[in-house]
Amino acid sequence: MARTTRRLLFAVVVLVALTAGLGGCVERELQVNSEPQGALVYLNDQEVGRTPLRQDFTWYGTYDVAVRKEGYQTLKTESPVIAPWWQWIPFDFVADILPFRLKDSHALHYTLKPTPEIAEDPDRLVQRGQAMRDQLESGEKPLKPPKTRPAATTRAAKSPRTLPTTGPASQSLP
Repeated sequence: MARTTRRLLFAVVVLVALTAGLGGCVERELQVNSEPQGALVYLNDQEVGRTPLRQDFTWYGTYDVAVRKEGYQTLKTESPVIAPWWQWIPFDFVADILPFRLKDSHALHYTLKPTPEIAEDPDRLVQRGQAMRDQLESGEKPLKPPKTRPAATTRAAKSPRTLPTTGPASQSLP
């Protein structure tokens, strides 16, 4: 009887080892695309490539994403990558030992905005720069436009009790 128990235990151990060895796993893939394509992508401050790209990942959670392309405004955002239900505890154990592979794919898409064009004549811009340099060299103060004053308030309109206090020594007036 002891011999039968040992054989049964051995068979169970071999079956578990084979199941674990033949078991599939979960392939996790992150697809990043942008409009326009060819933008440089950073995930958690690490450069991963240009769009469109496919990147394997290990961890679920929120990724810090930066998408950059010359002539477009840099886009910085956070993108959540949420685990499917079969990757939640305790279902993940079963998904990891199944004899076939599961694929978990997440797609992220970003639209970049063009950088605003400077609608100024380049010659005029150079002239303004030279004028500013001349002012710096001569020590002159640049002319400031006149300040617009808010509606006049008279001193009588202010109550002496509304003055700010600056510590325990200050007291309000009677």
